[in-house]
Amino acid sequence: MKTTDRNRTVRSGFLAACCAVALVAGCSSTDADSDPAPDQAASSNEVTIAVTPTTTTVVDPGAEPRRVLAFDTADSDEQTVDLTTTSTVSQQIDNGAPQDFSSPDLTVPLSASTSETVPDDDAATGATRSVELTIGAATSPDEGLTDALAASEGSTARLASTDSGAITALHITPADAALDTARAAIERSLNAAVYRSVDFPDAEVGVGAVWTVDQQVLSGITLNQRSTVTLRALDGDRATLDVAITQTPESSTWNLPDNAGTLNIATYTFTGSGTLEIDLTRPLPVGGSITAGGEQMYTDPDSTTVLRQTVGDSIGWAAR
Repeated sequence: MKTTDRNRTVRSGFLAACCAVALVAGCSSTDADSDPAPDQAASSNEVTIAVTPTTTTVVDPGAEPRRVLAFDTADSDEQTVDLTTTSTVSQQIDNGAPQDFSSPDLTVPLSASTSETVPDDDAATGATRSVELTIGAATSPDEGLTDALAASEGSTARLASTDSGAITALHITPADAALDTARAAIERSLNAAVYRSVDFPDAEVGVGAVWTVDQQVLSGITLNQRSTVTLRALDGDRATLDVAITQTPESSTWNLPDNAGTLNIATYTFTGSGTLEIDLTRPLPVGGSITAGGEQMYTDPDSTTVLRQTVGDSIGWAAR
């Protein structure tokens, strides 16, 4: 094999490995594998995943009557819901055969309660309440993953949150016997919930109101995510929200980890939509789903190698 051909083969293999790792984690905006590294607590196995801040802007206040929508869950009973997440990634280098780097679908039963006692580190992020989660017997169509998940039953998590619903931190404490594959899958699912959550503006709004929620998503590439939220219906404390999502890369260049070089982002599309059912007396959505997807193309500045990806994800909530 000529030296140039060999170098191109090695570079293509490197691109495949690098992009697959980054975008399998990042394609759904969940980014659990390539977010800033979680902090491992010294005295326990709790993992803390920082969450990027959100900026909420009212576009249209909607019809009268209007009111400030805020969560008040202090007196609510324990909430039980199923969180279901999916993530697909198809990748192709040049004219090679497409490769599937999708993650198995996952359904995680959650029991949630709210505490107004906020640890100091969470209070520093602006959180005013803690949502305590207990993880039940998670399942997947992948039998191997379901088997691995068995030992994770009883794991716990905590969401640091504001009264407007903005999540400022995610803490996960796996069960002692939890396997690494199951821990990673649950982290991805909970992180998906964080980056598909919606917070309310601090202004008064009525039916028909529209607001945007801007947030950066870190997935190897820094992405600017905008969620456009429409208050379709409001019945007491029950709100029906239509959500449209777009992501755009902050830069046209991807600086690979560990000074491994750069890739040009030739094209990047990622959009989604769905509906969430929110009960302001409950800490988690009581129903609804959001589905998103797109296509990306990356080029190697030092060769003619082109990498294309088609990605998709969904998140769903169902009350139990």
